[in-house]
Amino acid sequence: MVNHLNINKEYVLSLLEKVMDPEIPVISVIDMGMITDVLINDNNVVVKMIPTFTACPAIQLIQSNIKLNLEQHGIPSVSVVLDKDVLWNSDRVTEKGKILLEDFKLGTPIKHNGIVTDDMIMNSVCPYCGSDNTTINALFGSTLCRSLHFCYNCKNKFERFKPVA
Repeated sequence: MVNHLNINKEYVLSLLEKVMDPEIPVISVIDMGMITDVLINDNNVVVKMIPTFTACPAIQLIQSNIKLNLEQHGIPSVSVVLDKDVLWNSDRVTEKGKILLEDFKLGTPIKHNGIVTDDMIMNSVCPYCGSDNTTINALFGSTLCRSLHFCYNCKNKFERFKPVA
């Protein structure tokens, strides 16, 4: 198991911080919590990833973007596989990721430690004004992982990344 190009996991992870979620282009696959492992054998790199939803239409695009990014940085052999042993949940979004989502005006999921209640889904903080005087308009937004909300204080409609256990 000789690593001729001196490729290491930290280097690969740093490159993956530049691969953005195609549906939320301000947040990386790292900050979304989509990367579960990086395996390196010689110069063969296997990136294990999970989508935010099983039926996510962007899975193949994300896999392709990861592979292309790593190859463009000199990694000659890259495989991106779905990790069947790990399910994504919204607690995987990093603190940096939550800030990026809020700056994008997308409401963020609250930490749930594996238990999601109806209140956690229905109640949201407005990413525009910070008010919790909001209501849910629709359980599903433009993608399966988002819900639609309205803020009574600033009168803005907004999407929120749903808490998922």
